[in-house]
Order: sequence, then structure tokens, then C-alpha cells
Amino acid sequence: MSQQKTISHIDNLPSTPGKFKPEKSPPYIHRLRIHSAISRLTLWSSLFLIFIICFFFFSPPSSSASPRRALGGDSWGGHNWEKKVSRSAQTRSGLTVLVTGAAGFVGTHVSIALKRRGDGVLGLDNFNDYYDPQLKRARRKLLDRAGVFVVEGDINDSELLRKLFDVVAFTHVMHLAAQAGVRYAMQNPGSYVHSNIAGFVSLLEACKSANPQPAIVWASSSSVYGLNSKIPFSEKDRTDQPASLYAATKKAGEEIAHTYNHIYGLSITGLRFFTVYGPWGRPDMAYFFFTKDILKRRAITIYEAPDHGTVARDFTYIDDIVKGCLGALDTAKKSTGSGGKKKRAAQLRIFNLGNTSPVPVSELVSILEKLLKVKAKKKVLPMPRNGDVKFTHANISLAHKEFGYRPTTNLDTGLKKFVSWYQDYYSGSKKRVARAFSNI
Repeated sequence: MSQQKTISHIDNLPSTPGKFKPEKSPPYIHRLRIHSAISRLTLWSSLFLIFIICFFFFSPPSSSASPRRALGGDSWGGHNWEKKVSRSAQTRSGLTVLVTGAAGFVGTHVSIALKRRGDGVLGLDNFNDYYDPQLKRARRKLLDRAGVFVVEGDINDSELLRKLFDVVAFTHVMHLAAQAGVRYAMQNPGSYVHSNIAGFVSLLEACKSANPQPAIVWASSSSVYGLNSKIPFSEKDRTDQPASLYAATKKAGEEIAHTYNHIYGLSITGLRFFTVYGPWGRPDMAYFFFTKDILKRRAITIYEAPDHGTVARDFTYIDDIVKGCLGALDTAKKSTGSGGKKKRAAQLRIFNLGNTSPVPVSELVSILEKLLKVKAKKKVLPMPRNGDVKFTHANISLAHKEFGYRPTTNLDTGLKKFVSWYQDYYSGSKKRVARAFSNI
């Protein structure tokens, strides 16, 4: 009855606004409205509660409480990801090594060598496009076959580094990630500061905060000798005259390494590489693009020093560099800090890794002509002011004394192996490409 009265009351409202004043509602109507509102609120609350319960009971379980972050199409975090990381880093010999720049030229060879001898190895690489990323992806396949998992990420990502050190107690870090190349610094200087300085600091911060702190071996460069004219280059020579921004960032890295060693007790070894070459090398290196251009019958540019002087390099084959890297890792002493605090003095070293036999670039071209059976079309020009130096020549006596470093591969032998790989990898033949993947 009351409901009919309510409806009748509403029907008496005019269809257009006016001076109509609604009658004051009886008290029982207010009670009815309040009761109706409470009922609706109870209903919606019940439905919401049921939805929450269903969500938790029927949604797929999360693989981990860890966050997952997209990185260049890849992601990190989660139970399955942590399993891959842990499995890759599992060791049979005692060393557990994080290799940064693992999909790079030196990084790939070092990672595989470590894994083959029983060390635990985890790779980290951002797969940037400084040169063909497909070559880096191909190297990643080699690493996958060897049992090395490569995390796709950047050394400037402090959260990722922290996560890696949480999952794995690394005994050593082999830091090879860097922005390489002398000439490219004139086009993109910021990339060198980002990778070679900021990235190095980011990694050192993660290492000094880790418990236990790992020992660090990292790649400096022969470029730090810059305009030094004393030969052969010795670790005791001055390195305060860099000829390129690349060299300056590597020199800065050496000073930064000294600081972290002094303040935090990190054991740090720097390696000054001298013109590394070989299979799976970098396309921006002269021996690589000379090979490509000679085969395509394109002219190559050979630079000469002032007054028609010779430009020479201490070409060092990749296998010899790998031996030096492993020797440095094996003789690196433990870091002495804990919780970011230094307890006592820690090891700090720097070594040249070269071949001790500088070869003129013109002779490099002659060897390639013989191996490729093609006469090169040459353009000889004065060396531009782009950061290149006239010659490099390593004194390796210190590395030989400390861990028996002795290069054994001459340029003829090394280039023969490189050319064989190059022709297989770029042939287009499935059999030859497969052979390129097997020869490492």
C-alpha cells in the first residue's frame, strides 16, 4: 500500500519546472529510502568481495615475487629467469664469473673458454647497434650452445645489477662491456661517457655493495698511451696524453678503478688490449672491413703517417687475449671490503696484453690479398686527425712474469683463421655457416 502511495506521489510532479513545491515526505518514506540504499550498498559490497576472492583463487600463480622488466624485447625477473641465471653460473671449479659485454667479440670467446674449463659463467649484454646486432645475436647462439645464459640488460641499470648479485654470489667479474672504437667518438661522444665511465661506476657500485665482494678484471685499452712516443709501451709509461675521447674514457676508467680500490677494498685488474682480431671479430676493425671491401672489389683506404711514415699496429690474436684474460682472473686476489667498507689494502694491477710484434697496415693488406686471392684497390691518404695513433707496440714482460702470458699466434696464421671463418659465415651456404658456428 505504501509503495502505491509513493508512486502516486511521484506521478503528481509536473513535466516542466515551475514553482511547484513538493510536499514534505512522510517519515516512513525516508526510512524506506535509507533501507533501500543500505541494501544496495550491501549487495555491491558482497559482489566486490566475491570478485576479489575469485581473482585470487582462479588467476594463474605468479612465478615469483620479483618484478619483470622489459629490456629491448627481453625481460628479467621471475622464478624461471632466476633458474636460468643460477644454472648458468653453477661452477665445477670454484670460479663464478659475471661477464659483461658477453655477446661482444672478446666477451664471447672468454665466456666459452671459462665455461669449457668448468667455471660458472653468466653473461650480460645490451646488444646495442654500434655494429650489426645480428652478429651479436649469432654469438649468443654460440654461448647458448656452451651453456652460458646471457641476460639482456645494461650495466647502467643498477636495479638489474643488484638483482644479479642477489641471485648469484659471484667470485669474479670480467668487465668487457664498453663503447668501443676511436673514430665513432667524434660522432657520438655521449655514448662513451655513458658506457665507459657511468657504466663502469655503476658496476663498481654493485661490486662494492655485494657480499662477498668479487674480484674485478676489466678491459682498458692500449689507446691510453696516446701520444706517448717511447716504445715498446710499458705499464710504467705516462698515459696523460690521450689522442681520442675513447682513450680518455679508458684512462678515466683506470683512475676510477684506483679510487674504488683505495676506498672500498675492491681487487681490480686492468688489461690494456692491443688491436685484437680473429674469427667473430668486430666489423668496425680495419682487418674486417678490408676483407669485406676487397672481396667486393671496392677500394680500401690506407692511411700513412706524416712524411709518408708507416702506420703499424701490434695485432693480437683472440686466443692469445683469452689466455691473458683467464690468467688475470686466476691470479686475482680476493677483495678486502665488506658491506661497502674496506678492511685492508686490496690488489690493484694493470697489464699490457699484446703480441709484441707491430706490423705495418700495408703488410696486413698484403696478407689479406694472398689469402683472398684478390688484388686490393688501394687509396693511400694522410692520416686524419680523428684520434688514431701512428703505432702501437706492447711490452708484455709484466704479464709474462705474473701469469705466464706469452702470445703464440703470428698475423699470417691469425688472419688465415679469420678469413676462413669470414668466408664460411657470410657465404650463404647452410653447411658453411654451420661450420663457422662450430669453429670456436
